Amino acid sequence: MAIYSLANRTTMVTIANACLEIRTTATERAKILEIVITMAAATASVFGIGRPQAIGGTPTSPLTVLAEEFAEPTGSTTTALAWAVGPTVPLYFFRRVNLPATIGAGRVLTFPRGLVIPVSSSIVIWNITACGVSDIEVVLDE
Repeated sequence: MAIYSLANRTTMVTIANACLEIRTTATERAKILEIVITMAAATASVFGIGRPQAIGGTPTSPLTVLAEEFAEPTGSTTTALAWAVGPTVPLYFFRRVNLPATIGAGRVLTFPRGLVIPVSSSIVIWNITACGVSDIEVVLDE
């Protein structure tokens, strides 16, 4: 397995919606090692990280993770910021992040053994409150 990462700037700031989804393919699973959330707007925000009850349908403009080692193959895991039908709310959250209304405030979340995303599944960063625009970086092993 190789290490991949990707940075996204969120666009969905509405309460009770996913602002980012990390999606696997039908043949590859992934392990999230780290998620970094940094505020890009001065808005107090509460995020949750969890498994949606249903993944998002037809993501628009998904981005594929980037290999940190140049010689590694292209990644297969993607991230999405918008969908025809958004992912549903997780029943429970692995982590909750509360950030103040300060641009640059952030939090690093680590998963020492990896937070596994099974094949054809996803993990979402969920807006528990109305949230500000943020930069979210994901590091994973796939």
